[in-house]
Amino acid sequence: MALANPSLLSTRSICRLNPLSLSSRTLRFGFTPFRRKLNRPSRRFFSVLASQNDIFSSPDTAKSFDFSSEERIYNWWDSQGYFKPSFDRGGDPFVIPMPPPNVTGSLHMGHAMFVTLEDIMVRYFRMKGRATLWLPGTDHAGIATQLVVEKLLASEGIKRTELSREEFARRVWEWKEKYGETITKQIRRLGASCDWTRERFTLDEQLSQAVVEAFIRLHENGLIYQGSYMVNWSPSLQTAVSDLEVEYSEEPGTLFYIKYRVAGGSRSDYLTIATTRPETLFGDTAIAVHPEDERYSKYIGKLAIVPLTFGRHVPIISDRYVDKEFGTGVLKISPGHDHNDYHLARKLGLPILNVINKDGTLNEVAGMYCGLDRFEARKKIWADLEETSLAVKKESYTLRVPRSQRGGEVIEPLVSKQWFVSMEPLAEKALHAVEKGQLTILPERFEKTYKHWLTNIKDWCISRQLWWGHRIPVWYIVGKVCEEEYIVARSEEEALVKAREQYGKSVEIYQDPDVLDTWFSSALWPFSTLGWPDVSTEDFRQFYPTTVLETGHDILFFWVARMIMMGIEFTGSVPFSYVYLHGLIRDSQGRKMSKTLGNVIDPIDTIKEYGTDALRFTLSLGTAGQDLNLSTERLTSNKAFTNKLWNAGKFVLQNLPGKSDVSAWEHLLAYKFDTEESLLKLAIPECWVVSKLHELIDIVTTSYDKFFFGDAGREIYDFFWGDFADWYIEASKTRLYHSGSHAVASIARGVLLYVFENILKLLHPFMPFVTEELWQALPYRKQALIVSHWPESSLPRDTKSIKRFENLQSLTRAIRNARAEYSVEPAKRISASIVANADVLDYISSEKQVLALLSRLDVHNINFTESPPDDAKRSVHIVAGEGLEAYLPLADMVDISAEVQRLSKRLSKMQSEYDALVARLNSPKFVEKAPEEVVRGVREKVSDAEEKLMLTKNRLAFLQSTVPVSG
Repeated sequence: MALANPSLLSTRSICRLNPLSLSSRTLRFGFTPFRRKLNRPSRRFFSVLASQNDIFSSPDTAKSFDFSSEERIYNWWDSQGYFKPSFDRGGDPFVIPMPPPNVTGSLHMGHAMFVTLEDIMVRYFRMKGRATLWLPGTDHAGIATQLVVEKLLASEGIKRTELSREEFARRVWEWKEKYGETITKQIRRLGASCDWTRERFTLDEQLSQAVVEAFIRLHENGLIYQGSYMVNWSPSLQTAVSDLEVEYSEEPGTLFYIKYRVAGGSRSDYLTIATTRPETLFGDTAIAVHPEDERYSKYIGKLAIVPLTFGRHVPIISDRYVDKEFGTGVLKISPGHDHNDYHLARKLGLPILNVINKDGTLNEVAGMYCGLDRFEARKKIWADLEETSLAVKKESYTLRVPRSQRGGEVIEPLVSKQWFVSMEPLAEKALHAVEKGQLTILPERFEKTYKHWLTNIKDWCISRQLWWGHRIPVWYIVGKVCEEEYIVARSEEEALVKAREQYGKSVEIYQDPDVLDTWFSSALWPFSTLGWPDVSTEDFRQFYPTTVLETGHDILFFWVARMIMMGIEFTGSVPFSYVYLHGLIRDSQGRKMSKTLGNVIDPIDTIKEYGTDALRFTLSLGTAGQDLNLSTERLTSNKAFTNKLWNAGKFVLQNLPGKSDVSAWEHLLAYKFDTEESLLKLAIPECWVVSKLHELIDIVTTSYDKFFFGDAGREIYDFFWGDFADWYIEASKTRLYHSGSHAVASIARGVLLYVFENILKLLHPFMPFVTEELWQALPYRKQALIVSHWPESSLPRDTKSIKRFENLQSLTRAIRNARAEYSVEPAKRISASIVANADVLDYISSEKQVLALLSRLDVHNINFTESPPDDAKRSVHIVAGEGLEAYLPLADMVDISAEVQRLSKRLSKMQSEYDALVARLNSPKFVEKAPEEVVRGVREKVSDAEEKLMLTKNRLAFLQSTVPVSG
């Protein structure tokens, strides 16, 4: 191979010979030189090189990887179209719908986790040749966004209710256009290689049409209904929220004991009720006791007088639902303000009384307490109960308080008219999908959780009393009862046509003011983003069903299960084949990150300090589904890994031929090591590292395919650091600097390049920036690393060479340990006798230079023998393995006389310390009076001291035996 005019390219330019000049064959190495010539770069090629010179740096010019280059690299990838799906190499598409973060959001570690894991998948399968589509987007986040804009309006002295609905929506869209891209820009900063040309927003016109269509179809199928039922009400947000949006926290509270007198009885006839919410007593419609509770059996069937209601009576009933052991064993049933009471009342046919307004104040049913806030009323009512002698006592009690996930306020259970989805028919199909193997949930243990929730599912309240979101496509007839007469339509025009057909041309209609739950539109995400309900679109036909849905295990029900149900209902297919659930990110102590604890780690700040690659690698090493404790120590360690990789690249580049030495590169690129014949021609260290690489490729590829990303990352890390950097790079120095053979050095260069470029490929999904930077620094790259071909599997490996090099490693470690034990100066070279059988000696001696370099031996004084040397008694004897030993002359390692003196003094001091410890144990006063843990500690110290004494005595005796006797 020869450039027509090598001088046309500068040294730096040839270093950037990135994607365009060579075919994929040039990436394979073999002993037969290429016949093809390197073509002279075209003008277009020069322009590409010139543009990339401003993007990529190289270890030969940069001391370390510059994190500030990450954004330049990312923008280059994007500009080249690498994030778009390509069908050039065939195969089934690999599709991931990105969990859409809230448009109000700012990047946190949870986002960093899902971006990292999904990008690992996408980059891996892209390199495997599959057309990869990672479809990004954001969620309109009804409650969260409305809150943000309401606060913005408040800062201007404006209340939402002072604006028309249309004007408020306009202000929200203005906010979205100004601030809505914050989260997506931060996601890009993490290296997310998603197709931004297909970015979606849940309020996009096409997605909004999908939401309306979904509502209409569900309604037509009898799965959407309207009614007054118990919901979770947020007084400050003034909207219903779903069960899944309520978080329960244990908080200190009070249990109030109140007398309920029995109507018609004496003053001693009363029931004492324990309640945490005395303000709801105005909504009591019955008093219940257990049918087998003998304490109250005589009152069953009678009436009780509700306190502070001027004599309102409620029946005393029996039901096995009552817990005899809780409180006094008597239950007040307030079906308008407690979920359990509500269901009990419906079962028993009891009336429902609502005593609390939607703003959290008591209504007219509470009489003189009307208008008081629920918590203020609680205090006032208890004071009045005490005054009327109806208060028995109050005691501290730990409450399980329901709080809004959004606002944090205490949720009020209220009966309210809402829209619901009937979930049981949908859940049944979603259960069958897992049972039939159409859907795999990873880790498998979450299948039980999934099945339990779907088996016990409740109907879904989908209406929200907000102004921001998808308006419910229902219109009412002016003058008619809402629940009984309404029209479901795709638009107001369609609704009016339907209304005129039924009620005449003069009919007037108005739309339901509520919007749909944000999770309703999110449930359609995998297919609405691909064009549904138009199933003829190219994207829908090519990319649906998708492949993987990756998200946190905490929204398995919020989102994942609902997507599965809606996907099956509307498309007839499960929307993805796999669900991969990751854990939560916690601090180094395992605590949940919160502003209150002050332990929040900001991803952007982390990137600035440690780099994106270090953060991604740290997050990816967790176990699927398990929470990950994040610490600065882990980040620091993986930043060091980035630096180690960079330095390895520096070493490789420094030892490759000059970039303008076309003849040398022609020879180097001709090597290949992917056949058994070529592998077996290699010397032991080269054959070992290539064989280990081929093993690694198989292991890592299998782990990627099984989504065992933590295992894959650790395997690559261990091989790179433990095998390649610590052993082969060091061993290669004997070939490069001491072999005296151009052929030997050339093969070593070929192996270094082959192994290093494959490490970059294997590691790229985890650490895309530093690996692409290093890849671009290597000359004659056919493609960018992001779209390069994944290494082939099932490549040859030689187990004999692996075993032989492992024996060499064992011998080296044993010699290093002996040197450390005798405190031999690192720079000092010592002699050695290696003892083994003829076969072992043959291959060990063939790598004499490697052994000498790695063990700091004097290469001219290494003897290979089948029997111990004459000076064996004056040498340190080490056994490296079965049939492989070494003798290190003691005189080479230490000044024996000085060491004898040093050890004698040390032994005397150790003996004194040991005697003192034994004396303490022999003292009855110490043993009897000292705390048990102190005595145990002294005994452990005595045991340790005995062992150290024995070792030191043996060492001293050995040294003294080697000192020549004068005479």
